[in-house]
Amino acid sequence: MSIRGIVQESDTKAGRAFDSVILVLIISSIITVTFETLPDLSPAAKRAFYIFETVTVVLFTIEYVLRIATAPKVRGYIFSFHGIIDLVAILPFYLSLGFDLRAARALRLFRIFRILKIARYNRAMSRFGKAISEAKEEVMIFFFATLILLYLSAVGIYYFEHEAQPKIFSSIIHSLWWVLVTLTTVGYGDVVPLTLGGKLFTFVILICGLGVVAIPAGIVASALSKVVKNEEREEG
Repeated sequence: MSIRGIVQESDTKAGRAFDSVILVLIISSIITVTFETLPDLSPAAKRAFYIFETVTVVLFTIEYVLRIATAPKVRGYIFSFHGIIDLVAILPFYLSLGFDLRAARALRLFRIFRILKIARYNRAMSRFGKAISEAKEEVMIFFFATLILLYLSAVGIYYFEHEAQPKIFSSIIHSLWWVLVTLTTVGYGDVVPLTLGGKLFTFVILICGLGVVAIPAGIVASALSKVVKNEEREEG
């Protein structure tokens, strides 16, 4: 069995074993990252976590190099979804960046579909990608319309609430937090309008927020339905 067969193929015993080991490392790494956030860890525990992280990164690096070396198309792998995530999972460790991207390794769990050879999931993901591509123009238009709505909403609530709550709504920029929370219908309740105009304006923004959530979902669902119908027509 060649190295290419082990690293790139998942329909052989050696290939499945290789991918399974990588999956165990990914899951173990995610668990480690999670437990590292616990307060009051002992020095021994911190050292153990660091050693495990170092060993894991070394193994992930070897895997990344092997995947590049055995890839049918090197550039295709490097700039693919899996290739980018594989790099992001190890790069911060070597560059000593100020932010932690190790949690991104959770995205590598998508490899489980490849290991289990679950073709229907691969097909479903392909359909979803086609649907996004099919509806990209509508989604982009809606995205820009939403940005405009965000700005106008921030301007509106600023003029309604600035005098009543000068510290909270001190500027249009500060008002954007309220707009984001309200338009997405999250409603933390940390910032609320006090004036009658502000409350009426909030009601309007809440109604608009329902559309912000529902419209993109409807666009993608419609495109997905179209993709499925096209596939059925081609197969039929």
